[in-house]
Amino acid sequence: MSSVEPTTVLAAITRRRFLLTGWLWRSLGYLLTTVPVVCAVALPFAAFCVPWLVLVVWAGDGMYPQPLGRVLFLGVLGVVLVFGLGPLVAIPLATLERMRLRLVSSDRALSAHRAPPAAGLWPWVRTRYTEAATWRELGYAVLLLTLVPALLLLAAVIVGLIVVMVVGPLVVGDGNEAVALGFSQISSVDQAVPYAIAGLLLLPTIPYVIALIAGLHGALARSLLCGDDPDALRARLVEVSRSRARLVDAFEAERRRIERDLHDGAQSLLVNLTLQLGMAKLDLPPDSAAGKSVSQAHDQAKDLMAELRQLIRGIHPRVLTDRGLPDALRELTEDFVVPVCVTAEVSPRPAPDVEVAAYFVVVEALNNIAKHADATAVDVAARRAGDLLVVEVVDNGCGGADPEQGSGLTGLADRVAAVDGRMLLSSPPGGPTVVRVELPWIEN
Repeated sequence: MSSVEPTTVLAAITRRRFLLTGWLWRSLGYLLTTVPVVCAVALPFAAFCVPWLVLVVWAGDGMYPQPLGRVLFLGVLGVVLVFGLGPLVAIPLATLERMRLRLVSSDRALSAHRAPPAAGLWPWVRTRYTEAATWRELGYAVLLLTLVPALLLLAAVIVGLIVVMVVGPLVVGDGNEAVALGFSQISSVDQAVPYAIAGLLLLPTIPYVIALIAGLHGALARSLLCGDDPDALRARLVEVSRSRARLVDAFEAERRRIERDLHDGAQSLLVNLTLQLGMAKLDLPPDSAAGKSVSQAHDQAKDLMAELRQLIRGIHPRVLTDRGLPDALRELTEDFVVPVCVTAEVSPRPAPDVEVAAYFVVVEALNNIAKHADATAVDVAARRAGDLLVVEVVDNGCGGADPEQGSGLTGLADRVAAVDGRMLLSSPPGGPTVVRVELPWIEN
């Protein structure tokens, strides 16, 4: 069983020691104090609904048809009273209900309203009457006058029925008194005893009925009247940020492990294989069938080694770890399909995750240029600007880049967001296309 203390009545009901805790008495107090609150709220809302009540009375007394203008006037007047003056009752009611929520919940009950408006009647009206929280509170007031009394009546009926079943044999006595139990009546002790036994068995359920009704009422009130706890939201945001950072670090560590295994394992074996095939080719006559086969295998091994180097570079380039971002960008652009001018002034080196994000931003941008841009020249720049690492990739291609068309820019923006950076894009039709990424500068 969990050692965490329940914070609401609904959670406490599921615990074995519920009857030994104070939640039962708090629930009972919540239900009992609900009755005067309902009565107090019913008075002003009854006044607001007087025009509608007049229309109902006319209909019941057969006083229709009434002049259309009078009917419309009373109907509109009722709407204006309820929606115009109703919030003036609902807002203080919500404040009281958030205080009463402490009986059925130990969580903080905070208002969902915005900051207090400026002094004056009109700023207050403009602020409060344009908030969703105000209309939720009005909806709660309506439910308090309709649904909540039904819940209270249900609880009273269930508890009363169980009590009557228990005391039934005492009430019927010598058979002169009859007791109604639902749809049946008992008039003798013999008839009452089975009901009394059933009532005794149901007696322990009364506390749970009280707590359940109180918990449901409290849950309804919290859902409509309360806003989020800023401290809890802040803690949740911090945890999400830390979780994201841990995932990024774990992903980057895995990339480096794969790169190291390929570089030190598969690539070394492939280099040895290429050398052995080269030596075997020297020992065989060039015109022989065996010599041609070995020569072909040697060429394929060299091509495979070149592709493996490209794969390793795409996973995590060794030069980025060893010599930093400027040298990694220059090596990356050496064999690009169009001329690339690299201007990189990054000193001292930023944190590894920032450096890796900047590198792969350029990788993705160059891939997009090669696939979509039809460019003839590309400029890549990386520099420190205050507390930011700014990376820009500019091409003179056809422009018109749109993240919604699957050009890879969405993935690029996600990669930047993972390190709390942002991406800016300018790509008018006809070009040029400018991809600017701003990453937070974190010292290595």
